[in-house]
Amino acid sequence: MKKTKIGQVVSDKMTQTIVVRVEDRTLHKKYRKHISRHTKFHAHDAQESAAIGDMVKIQECRPLSRLKRWRLVEVLKRAEV
Repeated sequence: MKKTKIGQVVSDKMTQTIVVRVEDRTLHKKYRKHISRHTKFHAHDAQESAAIGDMVKIQECRPLSRLKRWRLVEVLKRAEV
Protein backbone atom coordinates (compact mmCIF):
# COMPACT_ATOMS: atom_id res chain seq x y z
CA MET A 1 0.00 0.00 0.00
CA LYS A 2 1.39 3.38 -1.02
CA LYS A 3 1.36 6.29 1.41
CA THR A 4 -1.19 9.07 0.91
CA LYS A 5 -1.30 12.52 2.44
CA ILE A 6 -3.79 15.39 2.43
CA GLY A 7 -2.58 18.98 2.26
CA GLN A 8 -2.98 22.44 0.81
CA VAL A 9 -1.37 23.68 -2.41
CA VAL A 10 0.97 26.59 -1.69
CA SER A 11 2.57 26.94 -5.15
CA ASP A 12 1.64 26.02 -8.72
CA LYS A 13 4.16 28.17 -10.61
CA MET A 14 6.14 25.21 -12.02
CA THR A 15 5.06 23.24 -15.08
CA GLN A 16 3.21 20.04 -14.06
CA THR A 17 4.39 20.45 -10.46
CA ILE A 18 2.65 21.66 -7.32
CA VAL A 19 4.01 22.24 -3.83
CA VAL A 20 1.75 20.80 -1.12
CA ARG A 21 1.97 21.79 2.55
CA VAL A 22 0.97 18.95 4.89
CA GLU A 23 0.11 19.79 8.52
CA ASP A 24 0.97 17.32 11.29
CA ARG A 25 -0.21 17.65 14.90
CA THR A 26 1.82 15.68 17.45
CA LEU A 27 2.02 15.51 21.21
CA HIS A 28 5.27 16.63 22.84
CA LYS A 29 6.76 13.75 24.83
CA LYS A 30 7.93 15.74 27.84
CA TYR A 31 5.52 18.67 28.06
CA ARG A 32 2.38 16.86 26.77
CA LYS A 33 1.45 19.84 24.59
CA HIS A 34 0.10 19.61 21.04
CA ILE A 35 2.55 20.89 18.44
CA SER A 36 1.66 21.77 14.84
CA ARG A 37 4.36 21.01 12.30
CA HIS A 38 4.32 21.19 8.52
CA THR A 39 6.23 19.68 5.62
CA LYS A 40 6.27 20.69 1.96
CA PHE A 41 6.11 18.04 -0.77
CA HIS A 42 6.62 18.52 -4.51
CA ALA A 43 3.96 16.57 -6.39
CA HIS A 44 3.39 15.79 -10.07
CA ASP A 45 0.22 17.33 -11.56
CA ALA A 46 0.02 16.16 -15.18
CA GLN A 47 -3.25 17.97 -16.06
CA GLU A 48 -2.33 21.07 -14.02
CA SER A 49 -5.76 20.93 -12.38
CA ALA A 50 -4.75 22.12 -8.90
CA ALA A 51 -4.48 25.80 -7.96
CA ILE A 52 -3.15 27.69 -4.96
CA GLY A 53 -5.31 27.12 -1.87
CA ASP A 54 -6.87 23.81 -3.00
CA MET A 55 -7.02 20.87 -0.61
CA VAL A 56 -5.53 17.88 -2.43
CA LYS A 57 -4.71 14.23 -1.89
CA ILE A 58 -1.24 13.07 -2.97
CA GLN A 59 0.22 9.57 -3.23
CA GLU A 60 3.77 8.29 -3.08
CA CYS A 61 5.29 7.10 -6.38
CA ARG A 62 8.64 6.41 -8.02
CA PRO A 63 11.10 9.32 -8.26
CA LEU A 64 10.05 11.58 -11.14
CA SER A 65 12.78 14.21 -10.69
CA ARG A 66 15.25 15.39 -8.07
CA LEU A 67 12.48 16.58 -5.74
CA LYS A 68 9.27 14.92 -6.97
CA ARG A 69 8.33 11.64 -5.28
CA TRP A 70 4.58 12.24 -5.04
CA ARG A 71 1.73 12.53 -7.54
CA LEU A 72 -1.65 14.22 -7.35
CA VAL A 73 -4.54 11.79 -6.85
CA GLU A 74 -7.50 14.19 -6.60
CA VAL A 75 -8.55 17.69 -5.69
CA LEU A 76 -10.71 17.39 -2.57
CA LYS A 77 -11.80 21.01 -2.18
CA ARG A 78 -11.35 24.03 -4.42
CA ALA A 79 -10.07 27.32 -3.00
CA GLU A 80 -12.59 30.09 -2.52
CA VAL A 81 -11.90 33.13 -4.68
